[in-house]
Amino acid sequence: MSQPGSLFDLSIEDAKARHVALVKDIRCHDAAYYQKDAPEVSDAQYDTLRRELEALEAAHPELVTPDSPTQTVGAKPSQGFKKVKHALPMLSLSNVFSEEELEDFIGRVRRFLGLSENKKVELLAEPKIDGLSCSLRYENRKLVLAATRGDGAEGEDITENVRTIKDVPQELPKDAPDILEVRGEIYMGRGNFAALNKRQEEAEDHVFANPRNAAAGSVRQLDSSITKSRPLHLFAYGVGEHDWNLKGSTQFDVIKALKKWGFQVTKQTGVFDGLEGLMKNYQVLLEQRVDLDYEIDGIVYKVNRLDWQERLGFVSRAPRWATAHKFPAEQAVTILKGIDIQVGRTGALTPVARLEPITVGGVVVSNATLHNEDEIERKGVRIGDTVVIQRAGDVIPQIVKVLEDKRTGKEKKFTFPDSCPVCDSLAIREDDDVVRRCTGGLICPAQAVERLKHFVSRLAFDIEGLGSKIIEQFYEEGLIKSPVDIFRLEECNVALDTPIREREGWGELSEKNLFASINERRNIAFNRFIYALGIRQVGEATAKRIAATYGSLESLKRAMEQAQDRESESYADLLAVEDIGPGVTDELLGFFAEDHNQEILSALEMQLSIEPYDVPEVGDSPIAGKTIVFTGVMEKMTRSEAKARAENMGAKVSGSVSKKTDYVVAGEDAGSKLKKAQELGVTTLTESQWLEMIGSS
Repeated sequence: MSQPGSLFDLSIEDAKARHVALVKDIRCHDAAYYQKDAPEVSDAQYDTLRRELEALEAAHPELVTPDSPTQTVGAKPSQGFKKVKHALPMLSLSNVFSEEELEDFIGRVRRFLGLSENKKVELLAEPKIDGLSCSLRYENRKLVLAATRGDGAEGEDITENVRTIKDVPQELPKDAPDILEVRGEIYMGRGNFAALNKRQEEAEDHVFANPRNAAAGSVRQLDSSITKSRPLHLFAYGVGEHDWNLKGSTQFDVIKALKKWGFQVTKQTGVFDGLEGLMKNYQVLLEQRVDLDYEIDGIVYKVNRLDWQERLGFVSRAPRWATAHKFPAEQAVTILKGIDIQVGRTGALTPVARLEPITVGGVVVSNATLHNEDEIERKGVRIGDTVVIQRAGDVIPQIVKVLEDKRTGKEKKFTFPDSCPVCDSLAIREDDDVVRRCTGGLICPAQAVERLKHFVSRLAFDIEGLGSKIIEQFYEEGLIKSPVDIFRLEECNVALDTPIREREGWGELSEKNLFASINERRNIAFNRFIYALGIRQVGEATAKRIAATYGSLESLKRAMEQAQDRESESYADLLAVEDIGPGVTDELLGFFAEDHNQEILSALEMQLSIEPYDVPEVGDSPIAGKTIVFTGVMEKMTRSEAKARAENMGAKVSGSVSKKTDYVVAGEDAGSKLKKAQELGVTTLTESQWLEMIGSS
């Protein structure tokens, strides 16, 4: 099996193209897993693909920008359940897949906290249950709310269904906190799953693909009596919001308290302070996996000290203090029957292998990603080859290698097209791009359709009822050609000879629900609006950076107009935004310089209410809204920790000094940034002054 470490040997050209393809694949299938509980392929396949993506981004951090699933969590809540906001986000986890990657994780913890090599880092290790994540909220020790993870910020209210699960206490003992959110995993045992599927088959009803899907589908029933009839269980693994005094406590203390209060916890949970012990435990659980009555797909490691967890904080989609050590992906051998070309919203031509369908770990797969033309050449793939495929999650799997000794001489080399298979426009590769792109732009139906799909997607406008097939259908029929048409659809529908409700597969209720979903999204957060525009290299995290910097669409448009002059202060300000380099800057300026895009923006403004960026509540933070630059070597905290602390307190962290900088925090050996701050008259702070300002010692 190829190891993720091999990705570190890729050229930057190969890495870029690989990244584009991986991101597209994962996004396409997330909704199937989180919303429908009916993924097309297995969890292990998804994990292997994420392994490739995360290893790739570790090797090439500059790729952690556009549309990366490593920056997002889950999927939008589905229609049919009341939506509820989590008091604290329910984030996902980063992954490791080898002893070396686990060692790297521990090393990152040490570096972030500034710990010496001989300082022990205790990690709590617990089985990673393959189920449905759930948050249970108790007020005055009584269960008042249960919610799914959803997109991490907002989930579905499944309280009545969860009340039917015997493992969930309805009331907690008197020594439990007044406010307590318990995080856990709802699952179905293997034996119960097999029995349920047998009953479903006998009744000629839906048969579930795996226990995770069965658990999720059972919990998300509109009729709670169906949930009650299903044999569901819950393991608790942590807490969210609470008024519990945990000063000086550990993660293991939390687990022990949850068990004392009546929650089920996994027996295999333990604490280890060294790599050797962690790996021995990994091997033991890997061997025990098949004998457990519940599905596990790895081990979750959490920094045991809660005060260290607080210091480590979070990145976009995951805590810095936890990771999941995933079990190996499964492989299989099959025949590559052909190669199809898909065209994305940015015009990228992506090759996808058509495979002889084969079952891998109980899941039938028939496609595999080939990333780009260089990847085909690098792996020596030919049509008719016998290939090894690797399960890569709820997405298209990947081809690991070609079995050249199986060749018969009838295999054919694939010639990558130099024209778009959809609009026949010229497809070219620029010097700095490994991806071949269609030059058709707005006249290319494939690009237009993919941009529309992106516009309504989960992290963008999140419009239910406008799935991929509906977008394609409405585009072909001329109902939706641009994003503005979505918000004019109800008005146009009145004048249609055949209104939507009279079309095949539609009715009055579905038409009404569609328009309700569209109208519900006429109010949208500024950062989601930016992401929805589909600007190349502007993913969710980058969109948030831009929104936080400029605040509103009007301010952004004005700044982009001024920044077209690359000698201007506005251009320098744009480059100074943290994590936005020249590549993203070029894409932004190019987008706002296009007259057609300006017309679309103006039309959308007429239809929408775009809410200014909502700065997170930070209480009485003295640095909320301030722009801060860190330079030099910090002694009491690492630079990474200082940046994270500043952002958590509502500040904007910039990479360069300008007149708009409020503070420059200068550690030892500060250089040119300190000098420029002094020249511009920007307030400079020592590390001690900075810590005093934010109330730390």
